[in-house]
Amino acid sequence: MSNRHAVTPRGLNVPRSALSQGRFGRMFRNLAPATFGVSPSDNVANLSALADKMVAGFDPPKDGPDAEESGIPALYTYLGQFVDHDITFDPVSSLTKQQDPDGLVDFRTPSFDLDNLYGRGPNDQPYMYDGIKLRLGDKLTGPGVPDSSDLPRFKGRALIGDPRNDENSIVSQFQGLMLRFHNRMVDDNDSLSFEEVQQRVRFHYQYVVLNDFLPRIVNADVLDALKTAGQYDRSKLAYYHWKTYPFMPVEFSVAAYRLGHSMIRPGYRLNDDDKMLLQIFPDPHNPDTNALTGFRAMGPGRAMDWGRFIDLDTRPYGVEDDDTNPDNKRRLQFAYRIDASLVDPLRKLPPEVASNPASLALRNLERSWRLGLPSGQDVARAMNVTPLTDDQIIIGKAVDEPGAGDPQTKIATIANGVFADNCPLWTYILAEAAQFRADVPIPVTGGPATVKTPQLGPVGGRIVAEVFLGMMFGDNSSVLSLDPQWTPVTGSNFALKDLVANALGQGDPLH
Repeated sequence: MSNRHAVTPRGLNVPRSALSQGRFGRMFRNLAPATFGVSPSDNVANLSALADKMVAGFDPPKDGPDAEESGIPALYTYLGQFVDHDITFDPVSSLTKQQDPDGLVDFRTPSFDLDNLYGRGPNDQPYMYDGIKLRLGDKLTGPGVPDSSDLPRFKGRALIGDPRNDENSIVSQFQGLMLRFHNRMVDDNDSLSFEEVQQRVRFHYQYVVLNDFLPRIVNADVLDALKTAGQYDRSKLAYYHWKTYPFMPVEFSVAAYRLGHSMIRPGYRLNDDDKMLLQIFPDPHNPDTNALTGFRAMGPGRAMDWGRFIDLDTRPYGVEDDDTNPDNKRRLQFAYRIDASLVDPLRKLPPEVASNPASLALRNLERSWRLGLPSGQDVARAMNVTPLTDDQIIIGKAVDEPGAGDPQTKIATIANGVFADNCPLWTYILAEAAQFRADVPIPVTGGPATVKTPQLGPVGGRIVAEVFLGMMFGDNSSVLSLDPQWTPVTGSNFALKDLVANALGQGDPLH
């Protein structure tokens, strides 16, 4: 991946070289790093003990309702991953070699400019384009899915703006939807240049991020505190500031924005085929070549029915623990709750995903420690927020009625109390979300009207929201900078489901 981006946010008043090598940094520079032992080996051992508690017991993929489900449709998990790949790209960092946040280089422009979609543009990467349209890959088949395509590929590898958007089947197919969204924008606006189409696509994407994605994952009170008269107000940003151009805070990239790891399900159903209920990773004891791992062409019959991931229509809720119920096979799947619990397949990442097959939880915790992040309690105090008590920091699933298989472990009981009033920031933010549950309406028939859904609270939510808003305010070509009152022509309720529907050829044109 080149460090230079031909397709960068227009109007951002910084040198092109600075954009393509934006630096990581800290939001809370005056806080001391959190430590969890007297020696490096003690730190790793204690973080390993916490990581082990943060991974749930084995739970195979299933079709029916699940007590761990939130009220957030499953596609938002992978929209979050797509966004991460849009705003960050760090190909050289490692747990052991990059320990100074100010020394990390972010090779992704720190803005919502969709360079993970557009790459360096049609002039610099013509193999990704057909004129001003983006190339699609081979047609995919699957029962009940009339029109689907893989990503364009060469020898199995995707020809896309960011190779990470092929790292699992769901984010790769969402990338495919974004290709189609751009192409439909071209078809429906045939008098526009590539740059004009690109700006409209970016505006719709940024609108969804601000008005649909953020309200799904961040508590409403946190977002309201960043608004004046109902509009986001740059003067309300209290913690994310920069001198010349936005930087990537490690409190965001290494802690707060890793909320999505807790939202991942053990597996997902792609379509009606009985064989298409797939694990996220192959079972090492019973390898499944149909798992959802990426960096390869989509297999036969794997076309995705997007109504299983986002509410394109209204489907039955299904019946828990009833494998014979036909509604369970076609229901809308929901993301797991934001809490201090990850599904078992993340206990040991497969070699297709990580060269070091460690626990994802341990990788997150160890990276945070090596980069010198402060504790969650110290960050809360710096934000004038009353920290959670140790009794409130529960390691486990945020289910409504925890059962025998749902341990609820208090943080201070782990590793001989080393985490008492000293919780790693990532874990703190997940545990904080479990304390801020909203009754979220779900678009189903035959089920509950709402589901209690954890959302990021005053520490985690504020970090994520300020970075999102700050990056857009810092980009002179973003929707917040150019036209903060802008709404899609179809109305102010435009959401992820409408973007997906448009990409699939449904609904009115977006002019």
